[in-house]
Amino acid sequence: MRVEILCTGDEILTGKTTNTNYSHMARRLGEVGLDVIWGTTVGDDRASLLAAFAHAGERADAVIVNGGLGPTVDDLSQEVAAEACGVKLVLSDHWLQRMTESYARRGRVMPANNRKQAMLPDGAEFIDNPIGTACGFAVTIGRARFFFTPGVPREMRRMLDEQVIPRLLKLGGITGVTRLKRFHSFGIGESRADEMLAGIPGLAIDGEIKLGFQAHFPELETKLAARGASEAELAARLAPVEAEVRRRLGNFVVAEDDGSLERAVLEKLKAGGHTLAIGETFTSGAIASRLAPLPGAEAVFRKGVIAADVAADRLRAESGTSHALAVRMELDPGGDRPDFGATVTVQIADSTRSATTGGAMVQRVARLVGGRDWVRTGATELGLDCLRRHLYGLPVDERIDFERR
Repeated sequence: MRVEILCTGDEILTGKTTNTNYSHMARRLGEVGLDVIWGTTVGDDRASLLAAFAHAGERADAVIVNGGLGPTVDDLSQEVAAEACGVKLVLSDHWLQRMTESYARRGRVMPANNRKQAMLPDGAEFIDNPIGTACGFAVTIGRARFFFTPGVPREMRRMLDEQVIPRLLKLGGITGVTRLKRFHSFGIGESRADEMLAGIPGLAIDGEIKLGFQAHFPELETKLAARGASEAELAARLAPVEAEVRRRLGNFVVAEDDGSLERAVLEKLKAGGHTLAIGETFTSGAIASRLAPLPGAEAVFRKGVIAADVAADRLRAESGTSHALAVRMELDPGGDRPDFGATVTVQIADSTRSATTGGAMVQRVARLVGGRDWVRTGATELGLDCLRRHLYGLPVDERIDFERR
């Protein structure tokens, strides 16, 4: 089945807003075995949208339209869809009531222009949006089935998983179940990971279990994708392969599936009843900003400082925490350039490791090169990963691909 993703909005077309919705949709569709053949971006222009809908309806089997379902005059998706289908817009009393009740629960009166969001092409299939006011819908234009989704990322993502993908699989006659297993690692590049996983039975780019990589510095995502007749059959087939991948990647795996490095650190601190203070220099609060917003972090994260002379042992003593992480950096002189680098010193003070001395200190020094942003990003990840390794009893000084020694 040939799928097209059609994103709307002047802000997307002009580059003022980064189109993360497209990348998420394309990735999710690929994970369930649906091929995205075309990706189109169209501004908030009626004639351009109408032409794009007509063109997509001629060449694709299914089209996901993202954006243009809001209450303002530049939100044109419902109107243009109705015109392309040759029907009128009709009021959905059900959705109007849903919106009115949603505003009432928040103690607000629904603005009059929100009524526009309940106007759908006559005969359209209703697609629920459980967390927003933009109603999704589906219509047929030309030979393709069109699925309209809101531009708000969290609304789109939920609707895609719960509403759109099941419809697409049914439309394409795709049966069985799919599974995507993801390993997030830090410290190894794509080529090295490929070498480390070579020879695992059934695992290959085009094997029974498809192997894939997605590099987004400083982490690497290793993906195992498979399809089976049932969840049980698929789980049984994947289990030994997952275990072997986990064994070979070893200490470099920082999280799996929807987990993250910062969540792994926070959960370990919470499980031990520990508290944390963080000191940073060139990373400028980037480490703290990854931990502090997480649910439950308020019980663990006690203090964050930005200072050139930060030291973990002193920070731990001053803050009264069980653990302190300090990431100091000695930067190369001069401005940004490809060979710009820094010597990164990561210190971890841990009062739980030595009751007699008042605390133990672990230190890791690494040389990172590649430009200011690259070095800052790498140092942020390195600091968090060193803390993860320390908390889980893993070697902190294991060499990574991104450092110079």
